[in-house]
Amino acid sequence: MEIIGFGLAFLIGITLGLIGAGGSILTVTVLVYIMGISPTTATTYSLFIVGISSLVGSIDYLRKGLVDIRKGLFFSFPAFVMVFTMRKFVMHRIPEVIYQSGDFTFTKNLMIMLLFGLLMIGASYSIIKSRKEANDLIKTKVSYWVIFLEGIIVGALTGFVGAGGGFMIIPALVIFAQLPMKEAVGTSLLIITINSLFGAIGDFSAGVVLDWGFLLKFVGCTISGVLIGSYLSKRVDGEKLKPAFGWFILVMGCWIIIKETVLK
Repeated sequence: MEIIGFGLAFLIGITLGLIGAGGSILTVTVLVYIMGISPTTATTYSLFIVGISSLVGSIDYLRKGLVDIRKGLFFSFPAFVMVFTMRKFVMHRIPEVIYQSGDFTFTKNLMIMLLFGLLMIGASYSIIKSRKEANDLIKTKVSYWVIFLEGIIVGALTGFVGAGGGFMIIPALVIFAQLPMKEAVGTSLLIITINSLFGAIGDFSAGVVLDWGFLLKFVGCTISGVLIGSYLSKRVDGEKLKPAFGWFILVMGCWIIIKETVLK
């Protein structure tokens, strides 16, 4: 299964390089269901993997002048504070068994995967939505308060499920920060890098132990995919691929919820 998992890590990187979204969503799914890693540990691995991969992707966008550093830092400040707080002080204090009654047991891992499935369904809408539809929503005035509030929400969710939140960040940057779509994608990669790495730091400072050998192999495969995806993005219109990927994410989100409830 490891060979399949590393192969999927490569495909995750290509997806991230092509459309700038979906990396963290697929990473957690592969780690849990292919590699057999617990959801709690998978969120930690995901933060590290997505953080490094997004860093590689954001460098390419920076070279092209498609990153708004000022708005990116404004968004990322409340986000990384929330991510760090969640990973350092909250996650390890949530009990493994939250509620138990008879044969029903509501665990921490179940809560993570259910929320993750719901986020995948929400992500699918953002990914399926066309560039034209997103641009039509642009407001006439930049709303920094809304950007700040969105940063808090994204940070809390990222800290809990280990997902970068690109599907929430990109629409927020387009609608409330008035960034063109390509610049929003590049800026979101910068934000995801900052959020993910601060989340990983929170985990390390809380004493979380990782399998560095496995993690570095997975990161290496993902980064290779990102580089190839960035190269292909110059020849393939990522926007044309997004709807199909969005429907795939929708199906996966529904499957996760059904698997963790009905099929348990």
